[in-house]
Amino acid sequence: MNDTSCHFELIEQIHKNSHNKLPISELCAMAGVSRSGYYAWLKAAPSRAAKEEQDRKDFDLILSVYKKNGYSKGARGIYMTLLHMDEPVVMNLKKIRRLMRKYNLTCPIRSPNPNRQSAKDFKLSAVADNLVKRRFEDFGPRVILLTDISYLPYNGAFSYLSTILDAYTKQILAYVVSDSLEEDFVLETVENLVRDHGISLNAQTIIHSDQGVHYTARMFSDILRSHSLRQSMSRRGNCWDNAPQESFFGHMKDHIRAKLNECRTFADVKAVIDDYMDYYNNDRYQWNLAKLSPNEFYSFVTTGIYPLKVPNAPVTPGHSDRKQ
Repeated sequence: MNDTSCHFELIEQIHKNSHNKLPISELCAMAGVSRSGYYAWLKAAPSRAAKEEQDRKDFDLILSVYKKNGYSKGARGIYMTLLHMDEPVVMNLKKIRRLMRKYNLTCPIRSPNPNRQSAKDFKLSAVADNLVKRRFEDFGPRVILLTDISYLPYNGAFSYLSTILDAYTKQILAYVVSDSLEEDFVLETVENLVRDHGISLNAQTIIHSDQGVHYTARMFSDILRSHSLRQSMSRRGNCWDNAPQESFFGHMKDHIRAKLNECRTFADVKAVIDDYMDYYNNDRYQWNLAKLSPNEFYSFVTTGIYPLKVPNAPVTPGHSDRKQ
């Protein structure tokens, strides 16, 4: 209803009030409308009533298909559903939208696809060079850091794990478990790395990944640059360029597969991962880490003190062989 119609309606209500002493001409003047316009509005009352009745009938029809099959529909969905009725109804799309607005009928707005949005908002024009070239253990700790994402199936759904692994010590320096693949959890992993290990990082530190959409994102490149970390990427489709990280995920899944099968909620999955990360860093001893756990090996590397009291203990840290 427009402002003029509102004024005419108000004039009519006042005029019908038994206490009103003002003539129509004065009421129209006070409302800023013409007297002739008011009488024309009165004359059109039957047609307005007929239109209102028709709107209500049409809206009842819209309402009958709005949640057909249990799902709310927008104007186009309603239009198509009406066409698929046993007796097809052709209702103008503009009319459907008008009646939905008039009677406050809304449909949930479809959210943007987060992965498509990532590609648009965070696309990087060029892939970073492969600075690592499989020299994972040539430079000591905190130089070559590997990152990737792993899918964790549970109870008919998936959660996702982002990790950063020191290629020399095999420590998991940072990780985030997420219930979605939006890029935020990958950025959070980097922030956790800097928060917990920033003091041990330096201008030579490299973050190496594959060429997945999360790592070619502009925001990922920006966050590395903001923390003075260098970026490196594997060659496309070459898993060997990130082999230690792939190996970690393989061993981890062998260990936790049965536990994941018992998980019913995302919180259950996170608890399994938290427990495994603690075990892996502190208690999963590796032959090529001088038979130490990753955290023990890092301590050995940085202090020169071998923690085990055994015969023939190594004097200096080193990787004895490649097997885990």
